[in-house]
Amino acid sequence: MSKILEMTNISKIYEMGSEKVKALDEASLTVNEGEFVSILGPSGSGKSTLMNIIGCLDTPTKGEYILSGEKVAGLSEKELARIRNKEIGFIFQSFQLLPKLTAAQNVELPLIYAGISSKRRKEISRDILTKVGLGDKINNLPTQLSGGQQQRVAIARAISTEPSILLADEPTGALDQETGFNILNLFKELNDEGRTIIMITHDKNIAKYGNRLVNIIDGKITESGDSND
Repeated sequence: MSKILEMTNISKIYEMGSEKVKALDEASLTVNEGEFVSILGPSGSGKSTLMNIIGCLDTPTKGEYILSGEKVAGLSEKELARIRNKEIGFIFQSFQLLPKLTAAQNVELPLIYAGISSKRRKEISRDILTKVGLGDKINNLPTQLSGGQQQRVAIARAISTEPSILLADEPTGALDQETGFNILNLFKELNDEGRTIIMITHDKNIAKYGNRLVNIIDGKITESGDSND
């Protein structure tokens, strides 16, 4: 398998007044194409900082980050935005859907930024929403959907541009247990199709849905291996 993500000795230091806080401490991580990686850590472990750097929402203080063969460090904000749109499909705990747009219109948003024609956008959004079980909800507003349905729309939006990585931040955090497990099973189906998934969580039971487990504590990646060990 080819490497899709390679982080080497990544550190992130925040200045809090006169103090310096090291959120990441020489963290290294490699993810191969087609993996389903769970990053597990408690609150304050550095997992959110790691996620932000993986998603090109933040830059490391030092270290090297290569995503799909491109060195990320030193890129301009415009270049980082291009990479986010092309390479990363974001899935958030709070869904992040625009309330005045229908399910289909929410899915179309990244396709607009990608320069896809209106006709093709509508075809893609309809097909993907059908794929995630919402073919009959394409014209519904988020307020007309359950939490689980909203997260499925968010997943459909994330995969609409065929990104290199699906990056999921506590994707079941706002859902009841049964609905959450349904979403995790959808992730497994997407991974079985060959999609690369990185999931951030604090819950060991959720982390087990990944094929590989990475633990992060005090800004350090301490071990990685089979998530079912």
